[in-house]
Amino acid sequence: MHLVKNNQPKPPLYVVKEDSVSYNSMSDSELVLACQRQEKGAFDVLAKRHQRTIRAQLYKISPDWMNSHDDMTQEVLLRMWRSIGSLKNPLALNQWIRQITTNFFYDELRKRPKMVIQSMDEPIKHSDGEDTATRDIPDNKAQPDEIMHRLQIVQQVNEAIDMLPQQFKNVIVLRELHGLPYEEIAVITNTEIGTVKSRIARARQKMQTKLEPLRYA
Repeated sequence: MHLVKNNQPKPPLYVVKEDSVSYNSMSDSELVLACQRQEKGAFDVLAKRHQRTIRAQLYKISPDWMNSHDDMTQEVLLRMWRSIGSLKNPLALNQWIRQITTNFFYDELRKRPKMVIQSMDEPIKHSDGEDTATRDIPDNKAQPDEIMHRLQIVQQVNEAIDMLPQQFKNVIVLRELHGLPYEEIAVITNTEIGTVKSRIARARQKMQTKLEPLRYA
């Protein structure tokens, strides 16, 4: 029995390029440039990195809408994809995302139905036609002016965070925005837990000085 040697050249191996792997190794600014070239895979990675921060901002400015935050986050991401070509400075990504989130919140606030205001002094009418006590029911919902004031405070807090040195900014964001314990922050930042606590304390002190005028607003 003779074996017939097959001398036909083997077809070249088809190598699947793992775009997600290469995108994962990119910085945010590099991902922005890739997105501006309409590379959808780059935006998928960018969205994954920042969707938690978007949710945190939405929670701070609209805690009463918590059940809608998933849909709101997706809408913010969609707006980012549609307008990322207009972002001239990729290094300003975080500020740009906050602005898109804030603008989206304003749009949603305008679309929400206005509350029907009923006088608390108006008597309660029963089916038998009698009038009884007035409506002394407290309204605990945030009013539009309160919501706007809260949003202004959030914006000033974000600005105060942006002015912090990077090492302070990293730990205060992980602690205050994401609610991580000191031990986990130490692992993420590869820092001693004592240093983490010290940086958070100093960051809070710097922010308190910056936000002091708010106490008298």
